[in-house]
Amino acid sequence: MKLLPRALLDELAATAAASARGRAHHNIHATADDLVQRFIVVAQRDSYFRPHRHGARAELALVLRGTLQIVTFDEHGWVSARHEVGEGTANMAYETPPATWHTVIPAVNGAAFLEIKQGPYDPATTSEFAAWAPSEGAPSVAHFQQWLRSARAGEAPPRAEPA
Repeated sequence: MKLLPRALLDELAATAAASARGRAHHNIHATADDLVQRFIVVAQRDSYFRPHRHGARAELALVLRGTLQIVTFDEHGWVSARHEVGEGTANMAYETPPATWHTVIPAVNGAAFLEIKQGPYDPATTSEFAAWAPSEGAPSVAHFQQWLRSARAGEAPPRAEPA
């Protein structure tokens, strides 16, 4: 039996705070070959989850601490919907259908969620990143994140700011 102590969230939050990406993961599954991938993600408010989609696989996430904004997009990056999930909201979890462009926006430092996806994990096919969203570390990420925090359904993504 595996027990996941609540203290694990604090440990992961400390790791996320010290991480350049602003997040930390803890795998619950044994290997990348497991048919069900289960892991905890803890993220800082400024962590950037580049919009992406998972080809033929859905993803389920249960918020363990804090609040997340989940934003979905059409093929061109226009916002389709925005949902709040977690503490203080009507929603405790979300499931993203296969091939849905989406991102996760932590509302607070130390926001935590349990994510479950079909395996096995193959880094070459697990996620497709949106061409209309900046890559992690790109100079335009801060501008894009600012837009993400307030973007509403029907809005188009901003063009990258000049370098």
